[in-house]
Amino acid sequence: MGVRCARNSGWERPRRRFHRRDILAVYLRFVAGTLDIGGCTEVEGARLPEACRWDARTRRFRAPAVAYARVIRALVRRRIAYQDEARQYGVLDEGLQVRRQPRPFQTEALESWGAAQGRGVVVLPTGAGKTEVALLAIDRVRRDTLVVAPTLDLVTQWHRLLGERLRRDIGVVGGGDYRVEPVTVSTYDSAFMHMEHLGARFGLVVFDECHHLPGEAYALAARHSLAPYRLGLTATPERADGRHADLESLVGPIVYRRQVRDLTGDYLADHTVERIFVELTGDERREYDEARGIYREFVVGQGIRMSDPDGWSQFIIRSSQSIEGRRALAAYQRQKQLAFAAPSKLDYVEQLLHRHRRDRALLFTERNASACALSRRFLVPIITHQTKVSERVRILEDFAAGRYNALVTSKVLNEGVDMPAANVGIVISGSGSVREYVQRLGRILRKQGEKKAVLYELVANDTSEVLTSDRRRERDADG
Repeated sequence: MGVRCARNSGWERPRRRFHRRDILAVYLRFVAGTLDIGGCTEVEGARLPEACRWDARTRRFRAPAVAYARVIRALVRRRIAYQDEARQYGVLDEGLQVRRQPRPFQTEALESWGAAQGRGVVVLPTGAGKTEVALLAIDRVRRDTLVVAPTLDLVTQWHRLLGERLRRDIGVVGGGDYRVEPVTVSTYDSAFMHMEHLGARFGLVVFDECHHLPGEAYALAARHSLAPYRLGLTATPERADGRHADLESLVGPIVYRRQVRDLTGDYLADHTVERIFVELTGDERREYDEARGIYREFVVGQGIRMSDPDGWSQFIIRSSQSIEGRRALAAYQRQKQLAFAAPSKLDYVEQLLHRHRRDRALLFTERNASACALSRRFLVPIITHQTKVSERVRILEDFAAGRYNALVTSKVLNEGVDMPAANVGIVISGSGSVREYVQRLGRILRKQGEKKAVLYELVANDTSEVLTSDRRRERDADG
């Protein structure tokens, strides 16, 4: 194979050739998620890029696959000739076969990504068309592409969309399938499992809902890929554990960001958010105060600070060590149950469903037990993580067709489900996560005609749920 530099695609450096007799020449190979760099001694390797480290076991230099683009650019800059035996991805002979007129902000996002050498994260609200940005990126670089998504539902949606717009066979890795094509869709789990072998097969990797990526295992899917082009898509990149900072090394920096307020009206449905404080009944209040008192007495007595990073784990450990501890854990669960799904709160849900009986409403809960209670009381279908895929598809199709005007779920519809007909969201209970709040709002913001959307957040007044609600609204989540 001849000595060469990266291919020219507009954003890649032009091809150059150097004479072996004048300068050091090396070769690059892809080995189990890494770059294996041969052709030079440890002393000669002092001229190699910083990412390349001497491996005494193989007596060659090695770099993480994610550093491929950086290594190539450094080799060119330092005038080091190389043979690229690592890259196994090809050029797509055709791009999009079905095109849509992109919205101005989608074009802006693409250009910002291109200006960052085709690496970076695009942050757009749910319903704003992040997938269209990915399709434009595939069309622009025309390299073999892997799309990574967190759920099988999303994999199915991507598979269908890519097939329709590219008009070619689309591969699938995950959910029992393993079929690799020049354009392939995978789950994060499968990408983590197979990237050591597939990491050289794709020149562009799209990480959908990329806030999942910085986890311990999933991050390896990015590190073991040599794809020089990387695009992350998310509505909420921030993570409670602070690992969103890792996205820059795994995918690239945030290159474009728009919030809900920037797109409301023209591209997202006009909407309002109403936080409603529901009073517990006398009996509910007495039971709540008693349960919370038992829980707090144990926590204070044990010197546990629940605000500490290990506060919750300390509570669980110590509550298992005594009768008082188990009683405190039971009391904690009971006060949460009363705050999340008190009968007085469900009574108000009934009023809202009657008020919006001609609309399409999504009911969100924190726990499956609460979702089941709502489903039984109001005779509406339910979707949880236990719902089979075929049943979930049927329920969503019936909801879209208007056979149901309400649907209850716990967490599984927080992301990645296109429901343009939904215009009412009712949050009965949830966590303190800003991401969850934004995602639930996003479920009802898909633009459809002159749709007006409303999100109700029901909060049991004078309970710990008030603080939970405050935490998820600390940032201008709906702005």
